[in-house]
Amino acid sequence: MIRSIKKMFKSNYLFTLGVVICLAWILLAILAPVIAPYDPIAQDLTLRLQAPSAEHLFGTDNFGRDIFSRVIYGGRYSLLAGCLTVVIAGVIGTFYGAIAGYVGGWVDNVMMRLSEMILSFPSLILAMIINAVMGSNLFNTMFALVIVAWPTYARLMRSVVLSVKENEYVTASEALGASRLRILLKEVIPNSISSVLIMATTDIGNQILMFSTLSFLGLGSAPPTPEWGMMVSDGVGYFNKFWVAGFPGLAIFTMAVGANFIGDGLRDLLDPKLRKQF
Repeated sequence: MIRSIKKMFKSNYLFTLGVVICLAWILLAILAPVIAPYDPIAQDLTLRLQAPSAEHLFGTDNFGRDIFSRVIYGGRYSLLAGCLTVVIAGVIGTFYGAIAGYVGGWVDNVMMRLSEMILSFPSLILAMIINAVMGSNLFNTMFALVIVAWPTYARLMRSVVLSVKENEYVTASEALGASRLRILLKEVIPNSISSVLIMATTDIGNQILMFSTLSFLGLGSAPPTPEWGMMVSDGVGYFNKFWVAGFPGLAIFTMAVGANFIGDGLRDLLDPKLRKQF
């Protein structure tokens, strides 16, 4: 596997680019207190809406806050929301779908009808409703995103498990008297998880976009939190000042594209039909 990953870094330039982009944003977010030249929430109205310059690389916003500092600190919130949402939704969906697919019968029908009820609502609308009912803050926004996201993982995991549970090694474990729980944890899930991992990597970008959209609509973190979606929303009223919304929007774009590049690379690595290339 390590050898295959090394070969992929050399042959798949988009995967390598995606890893570089995502690692760069992660490092910037971690080292924000060291790298950011200004306090991200400090206001100075005498400096409002200044164009990018040597003093303020990304310019300033309508409150005179340094946009470069806010973009760096904003990565902490956006990356946290995107990654943590995917991890929680992925874990819930993985076990939920695995149980439904392996047990089958009426249990499968009841469990999947519940997930389909959630999927029947448009994702953004449902997230907005949950967030509006619970109140707008970082935790509630992430909770709404998890509720919206987990059924997709559950459906994917169930579809894979339905195929995996028919394999001979599962039948052999059952014949040897292994419990259903042991078979599920030791045989079924480990041999079904690759598809979920690929989807999760790609979904990080989608969740960051969803989180930014909710923040753009005023349903995310409360001001003056330096969050990318909220920063884009603040810049909507200043179209002639491109830097106010442009640089936060570029941050969202690059992170989403980087995550998608990594997801495509992992698909090529883990897909048996494509693995022989590496």
